[in-house]
Amino acid sequence: MDMMPEVALEWFRAGRKVALATVVETWGSAPRRVGAQLVVDGEAQMMGSVSGGCVEGAVVVEALEAMEEGASRLLEFGISDGDAFAVGLACGGTIRVLVEPIGSVLTEEMLAALVDARAARRPIAYVVNPQMNTRDLAFEGHDARFRKDRSGFEEDGETFVAIHNPPLRLICVGAVHIAQGLVPMARAVGYDVTVIDPRESFASPERFPETDLMHDWPDEAVATLGMDARTALVLLTHDPKLDDPALMAGLSAECFYIGALGSTRTHAKRLQRLTEAGFTQAQMDRIHGPIGLDIGAASPAEIAVSIMAEMTQVLRIGGLGPSE
Repeated sequence: MDMMPEVALEWFRAGRKVALATVVETWGSAPRRVGAQLVVDGEAQMMGSVSGGCVEGAVVVEALEAMEEGASRLLEFGISDGDAFAVGLACGGTIRVLVEPIGSVLTEEMLAALVDARAARRPIAYVVNPQMNTRDLAFEGHDARFRKDRSGFEEDGETFVAIHNPPLRLICVGAVHIAQGLVPMARAVGYDVTVIDPRESFASPERFPETDLMHDWPDEAVATLGMDARTALVLLTHDPKLDDPALMAGLSAECFYIGALGSTRTHAKRLQRLTEAGFTQAQMDRIHGPIGLDIGAASPAEIAVSIMAEMTQVLRIGGLGPSE
């Protein structure tokens, strides 16, 4: 997760003039997605990125002037539009950037509330209308944007909604060979990863370097971690004594993805145990089992690829279960 709101608040509280620049719209092959941010202080120091280096210099100049004026600015950068701001993007795209001075435009109180929500893993939306100069924070009312993690303008073309979701998190039960392939892939695409396995010889730093390891029983571990709508739960042990308690906890939580390793026959037995435990068909339909997209995966590494692909599909496209 980009930490630009936290940086902006820290710099402002240190007595520096600060502005926060946010990509609010893109066309073509723009290098950064909507919502990307850059923090600029009164001495032209900056952190973050809105274009990967193409227009940062121009944004800094505009931000310095905005801080002096105490007013926001909506900038446009591109190479094909003669009316656009006269800076070219090497990639050929076009972007719009909203520059907001902290204190005079975006208040310290609102920025602090945003930072607090992020620290508490509460999904929050920053809603701004640059034309009307209105700003608000919302925990509800933008369900589709929260689910897809997608900032952007509303249909009115004037109200911009910046989605601030908690970091994605993967809880992997079972420090098996598949997990050794899955963990680095998940980390590479932005997940905070925790591997749970009471068998310390399996969940060892040698097998999982630089990974958060828990040697508790899975049900105890997931209770400690907590699970929310930004959490994926993957069960890889093949052992019902380890998988089932964590699975039951996941079905009672809001995990966006639950996947369980095993054959079709193994999964059928799993569903029977869950039915006997009182879980409904709707709850059990949330389980992806056998786990992973059907790509013909054979090796543990290929199975890890199929799991990562299915997690991404569910996160970005949606669907509660394998039948959707």
